[in-house]
Amino acid sequence: MSSPVKRVIALPGDLIVIDKNISIEGTNLYKLSENTYIVTTISIQDYEEGEKKRIRVVSLKGRYIPKEGDVVIGIIIDVTLSYWLADIKSPYPAILNASDYLGKSFNPALENIRKYLDIGDVIIAKVAQFDRSRLPTLTVQDKGLGKVIGGSLVEIEPSKVGRVIGRKKSMISMLTEQTKCEFVVGINGRILLRCPNSDLEYIAILAIKKIEEEAHIIGLTERIKEFIINEKVKRGLIRYETE
Repeated sequence: MSSPVKRVIALPGDLIVIDKNISIEGTNLYKLSENTYIVTTISIQDYEEGEKKRIRVVSLKGRYIPKEGDVVIGIIIDVTLSYWLADIKSPYPAILNASDYLGKSFNPALENIRKYLDIGDVIIAKVAQFDRSRLPTLTVQDKGLGKVIGGSLVEIEPSKVGRVIGRKKSMISMLTEQTKCEFVVGINGRILLRCPNSDLEYIAILAIKKIEEEAHIIGLTERIKEFIINEKVKRGLIRYETE
């Protein structure tokens, strides 16, 4: 049985005081003392009770800051002789080396890099290196990564990605079940959809945007499920479902 969660809106300047029995996490916190933190952006503050008490503070606004290991969806914005620059919805463009993309050495004197990726192409990649002293470096050397062929791209606030996924993937599992779409969620606030038809794609996009707008509401998964069912009924995809 999951622990009860209390959710409130936290404003910039709010103080959070914890004791040794409570853990706290959030990138939008300033540590004032050993047990006191200041909230720096408007956020959702979750307090999870149970055997392990935890406070989680998630910003409702803010750009994506890369972290090694993150799976992101990027758009190629520039091409050099031996690497591409990708927009990853961050203050920093990211580098994807041709040698990484091809999985072998690359000689720009013999090949044109644009043959493989060009401006406007979309990629799924992982952040390989980032330390704020240089631009983040991407890799596509993992299963499911590389150039995107087909599908639709939806953009949301990076801070809302966690709500699209849900606790224990509850939201994304429900979205997949109800829309029959394939979802690739980039931690940087881009979501790739591949759906059976345009009606289900449209409903999936509406649902994602509704999650973004109502991220602060408790019981959001059931609320979104009901929304999707109603949208399918409107379009004649199903008859109204009753329990």
